[in-house]
Amino acid sequence: MAILETPRISFHQQDAWFSRDERVQPAPALAPQPPSFYPAGAEIYAQGEKCGNLYRVEFGAVRIYRLLADGRRQISAFHLTGETFGFEADDTHHFFAEAISATGIRILRAARDKDLSTELLPIALKGLVRAQEHLLVLGRQNAIERIAAFLTDLAERQGGLRKIELPMSRTDIGDYLGLTIETVSRGFTKLKQKGIIRLPNLRSVEVVRWQTLHDMAA
Repeated sequence: MAILETPRISFHQQDAWFSRDERVQPAPALAPQPPSFYPAGAEIYAQGEKCGNLYRVEFGAVRIYRLLADGRRQISAFHLTGETFGFEADDTHHFFAEAISATGIRILRAARDKDLSTELLPIALKGLVRAQEHLLVLGRQNAIERIAAFLTDLAERQGGLRKIELPMSRTDIGDYLGLTIETVSRGFTKLKQKGIIRLPNLRSVEVVRWQTLHDMAA
């Protein structure tokens, strides 16, 4: 009876196959690290610290802020689940980053000998657009319009759902919109009285009349 022999693969063939697989799946320029947990109020990085990594929100939310000379706090951005932050034009952080609630953060470290331009350009452009939109919101004189613009933006970033989750406090919203906490609270109440939104609790908003809210923010 003839015996069928299993074809033998030489070490050179194996090496060639492994090399081919590696070429098909190159190492990413930004290598994600295991996520780290930050409790509410924990500092992720401080103003003046050296930077070099990017950060992605796995769950929770982050506020980016600076302390002004008179001790007041100005929040420049909020980052939600799936969003990346920490990009700087130089090697120093110009703002503080802090967890708003219990938050998971994945650090994205730059792999050695990798060109990061294609990875960083979309992040930089998105940050620039958000900064420009924030300036436009702050330029509005009407507090209700600022709040409407804030809610519209938050809804779009959360998938366009009518129920908006608010991980941040009214104080945070005020520091972001340049309003007092009293003005923010009155603004939410007025939108509720007009039948534009509902307020199931302090941490969520249900949009009843989406087009009206959008028109106020336009």
